[in-house]
Amino acid sequence: MEEVRNNKQVIFKGFITGAPKESDMELKEGKIKDRVPSGSGGVLVKNLYLSCDPYMRGRMREYYNSYIPPFQPGSVIRGLGVSKVVDSNNPNFAVGDFVSGMTGWEEYTLIEDTEQLRKIQTKDIPLSYHVGLLGMSGFTAYAGFYEICCPKSGEYIFVSAASGAVGQLVGQLAKIHGCYVVGSAGSKQKVDLLKNKLGFDEAFNYKEESDLDLALKRYFPSGIDIYFDNVGGSMLDAALLNMRPHGRIAVCGMVSQHSVSNPDGIRNLYCLVMKQIRMQGFLQSTYLHLFPQFVDRMTDFYKQRKIIYIEDMNEGLESAPSAFVGLFTGKNVGKQVVCVSRE
Repeated sequence: MEEVRNNKQVIFKGFITGAPKESDMELKEGKIKDRVPSGSGGVLVKNLYLSCDPYMRGRMREYYNSYIPPFQPGSVIRGLGVSKVVDSNNPNFAVGDFVSGMTGWEEYTLIEDTEQLRKIQTKDIPLSYHVGLLGMSGFTAYAGFYEICCPKSGEYIFVSAASGAVGQLVGQLAKIHGCYVVGSAGSKQKVDLLKNKLGFDEAFNYKEESDLDLALKRYFPSGIDIYFDNVGGSMLDAALLNMRPHGRIAVCGMVSQHSVSNPDGIRNLYCLVMKQIRMQGFLQSTYLHLFPQFVDRMTDFYKQRKIIYIEDMNEGLESAPSAFVGLFTGKNVGKQVVCVSRE
């Protein structure tokens, strides 16, 4: 006889403008069948770790002109996660397998579209790292640094939001590659982390700088070869002024602009012409053919202790709304993850 499980869920209440609030989401008690429908090819998973990512803010807007559709009011919020298969109608996934991919912000999720679901093969790395170090954040850092930045040993690299999920890895990859790296962050704790634990050559608290242009001139007196941009706005404007000829800017994110009704305009774009700078936005999904190579290399770097990975772990599904909202106020230190269950 088919049984039904209780299933706590985080529900998206309605489209928003401005910064997300905890009240935009609601924890509810739902139900889910404990068996996958016959012939569906799907899997039922128990969610263990959920990833909080800035792009999810865009999915809360009614008119979200992007590569992924908006959330629908009244539906379960969806994001990347690590899960354990508890029932399967798919020969590629067995009960007990650990998987990573798109799932619901809930205790259990029926995943019928398994095309992008990945079985976790690496057993000696923490499971939660598969939404960060070996997940979308890590792959974004990897693809952006190597494919967009095209780094050369000895170059001068600036990383904004450098203590975040992506920035911390870009800086460490740059150091492995033989570059000089400076990061910006929003607190003394984060600056100390970059300099004393993650191996950045220098770091500064952008909130303590009255003039970002002068700050960058102080840390890069001869200019910047590569800027890995996670924030946009005034930081991007200041970086443009300090780029060296033929510099590269990888536009990964615009977190400073996500919650403002009138995003900042960029005044210094003429530098692209005068300095022959290449500035390019990118999506990690364009480079998925490199994913197996990425997993192998990042796993080796981690095992060789060439890379340190910092997580900010919140416990319990009920903590997910506050963890997500904290991304936009700089509350997190490292990759923001929510632990729903450890088994």
